[in-house]
Amino acid sequence: MDIGRLLQGVMGSDTAATLQREAKRFTSGGGGAGGGLLGGAAAGGLMALLLGNKSARKMGGTALKVGGAALLAGLAYKAYSDYKSNKAPQHDKIEDLPAAPKSSGFALEDQSAGNNGDFRLAIVRAMIAAAKSDGHIDAEENERIKAAITDQDLSGEEKGFLLDAFSGEADPVAIAQLAKTEEQGAELYVASRIAIDPDAEAERRYLDRLAGALRLPQALVEHLDTKVEDARRQLSA
Repeated sequence: MDIGRLLQGVMGSDTAATLQREAKRFTSGGGGAGGGLLGGAAAGGLMALLLGNKSARKMGGTALKVGGAALLAGLAYKAYSDYKSNKAPQHDKIEDLPAAPKSSGFALEDQSAGNNGDFRLAIVRAMIAAAKSDGHIDAEENERIKAAITDQDLSGEEKGFLLDAFSGEADPVAIAQLAKTEEQGAELYVASRIAIDPDAEAERRYLDRLAGALRLPQALVEHLDTKVEDARRQLSA
């Protein structure tokens, strides 16, 4: 399975200039399996179709512009590091975020290695489930999403993965089971938080259930929420 191509199909192929500028420093050497997601933004992606009727649309795709795998890791890593250092939630500029060090549990090298498969696929599942959490997808919209997946330039295996992810229930407990470490749990929460507007009751409830299933301490959740909100504000400016 070409995970880079799969992620690009989900996120879209158009890259906002802001994302290019802010995410460039998080990449190492370009290309590779992570390049598809880092190169994708909301426009034209399957996630944009999924979010078609959602209040998050008013953000102009901001939530998904910040969806690069390495940038997600950077947000989660900085929030987690501040939490572990007993600091108050910090307000950082995106360009000042440190890249997640290798073997930190957040680096791309960590996500694509080990015996548990590629963790970036778990991130995709988390974003899709969160985006579906308000239950707005009806039968007609579901068929449009399936048709869009079929039209993607993806292999049968890749299309099968997406069809399964988009057809599944928005189950925060199932998503939480994809995390094998607290670091992975923090990153799944960030990916989910980025994909939705938590001001809506159903979506806030979903995030609360996810945080509970992940057993994330409330103090850590506050750090993660702060990082995501700061990123959204900066990219929507």
